[in-house]
Amino acid sequence: MSKFGRSYGTCILFVIVGAVLGGILGEIMRNIEALSGLVPYLVQTYPVFDMAPASINLYVIKLQIGISFAPNLMSILGIILAIVLFKKY
Repeated sequence: MSKFGRSYGTCILFVIVGAVLGGILGEIMRNIEALSGLVPYLVQTYPVFDMAPASINLYVIKLQIGISFAPNLMSILGIILAIVLFKKY
């Protein structure tokens, strides 16, 4: 087993990919009629962190920087699955 395969960077990459794929899967599930009663609970976002955009005007370029973290249940399930897969493999 190589050291690169078990690094913190690889774990963070797994978590980010799991969150994104979970969110995408949740959005795809919105179009499935059979799951119409369950999907609203799976795709509802829960704001955890929200920093309003800050503007910096340098007269040549204007920068706006802000960050928001509002996962939904499918993203959280994707993160959990990613951590399990990272630990297993």
